[in-house]
Amino acid sequence: MKILIVGNGGRESALALKLKEDSRITKMYFAKGNATTDKLGQNVYEDSVEGLTSFAIKERIDLTVVGPEAPLVDGIVDEFKKHGLKIFGPVKRAAELEGSKAFSKKFMQTNGIKTARAVVFDAYQEAIDYVRTQKFPLVIKASGLAGGKGVVIVDELIDAEATIHQFMIERIYGDAGIQLVIEEYLDGFETSIIAFSNGSKLFPCIPVKDYKRAGNGDIGPNTGGMGSVAPSPEFTAENYKDFEDHILAPTLSGLHSANIHFKGFIFFGLMVTKNGTYLLEYNMRMGDPETQVLLPLMENNLFDVIMDCLDGKDIDLKFKNKKAVCLVMCSGGYPRKIETGFEIKNISKVTESQILFAGAQNSGSKVLTSGGRVLSLVATGDSYDEARKKVYADAKTIHFDYEFYREDIGKF
Repeated sequence: MKILIVGNGGRESALALKLKEDSRITKMYFAKGNATTDKLGQNVYEDSVEGLTSFAIKERIDLTVVGPEAPLVDGIVDEFKKHGLKIFGPVKRAAELEGSKAFSKKFMQTNGIKTARAVVFDAYQEAIDYVRTQKFPLVIKASGLAGGKGVVIVDELIDAEATIHQFMIERIYGDAGIQLVIEEYLDGFETSIIAFSNGSKLFPCIPVKDYKRAGNGDIGPNTGGMGSVAPSPEFTAENYKDFEDHILAPTLSGLHSANIHFKGFIFFGLMVTKNGTYLLEYNMRMGDPETQVLLPLMENNLFDVIMDCLDGKDIDLKFKNKKAVCLVMCSGGYPRKIETGFEIKNISKVTESQILFAGAQNSGSKVLTSGGRVLSLVATGDSYDEARKKVYADAKTIHFDYEFYREDIGKF
């Protein structure tokens, strides 16, 4: 059985390690992969939809799993299906729920999904005029894909005007910011829930806590994720019931009403406030670094789960009664300007946790940094404290120039 995993982050490293548990999988390919996947199979330096389609046909790939959002929005699933290739992920129309925050907000509003009040803007001056009439804080979102960085919480008018200018005029995220969603700020704590879809039903995993801000105590700019813990310690049974009734159920109903059917992942980014659980966003794939803590706790065979979903079967997800902590080590300057090419030292001395490389590539006998989020350290334990002690012990051991990481992941 030949598997192709699209992506090169810590999420893809985690997917590879989990799938490798199945002895039926004889060969794994990764596009473009990283220093972890390079040891588990073969990295393929191709990332266009056309190139990946040709590769899958040539190599007779039995199953493709897509990690990141961009190829999904570009229609990789539709293209693979045209050629009779088995692939796990949403079709392009479903991926638009992540590819356009304006589209997803309209979907939420149309289907009565519990979410923050919001207005969509296509014109710069209209957005400026709007924020001049609002109370702060506000949340300003680039509608398109911005690598998890296109969301800014603004506390004052001057910051709001500057952010709108950066997104719509300076185009710091390219075309992603030419349309904006400006919404009310919700005060509470965030939780992520990822669900599998078999084309007609959704099957949620345990909730995860993700740390998005770059600095300790949730300060600094938003990032793709600085760490995670599972299960989320704050998310109660009451919170879950609220999610189930006012977000999960109407999402499924809305998908059916819109005739959107897909077999893949759907990610619910939630905010829990004193007034209940709200939906912030959809992602149409597994999260990073949420995947890194979910898969070590999953008792199911991941390959079987995916194949059952592709066959339209119901699944029964089971998770260990353990705690998992993921710590992300980053290049200095992330999520803004970074330098790469530094050797990652003392890798062989990491003993307490699992290293999942992301922005790192093998170079001869060395592993060099190649991105902002360089690697994830993941550990499990009977308590959060036990797991976090393991990852922080290894974080002190491993080293690369200008490294940094948060010191409060999993600390409650």
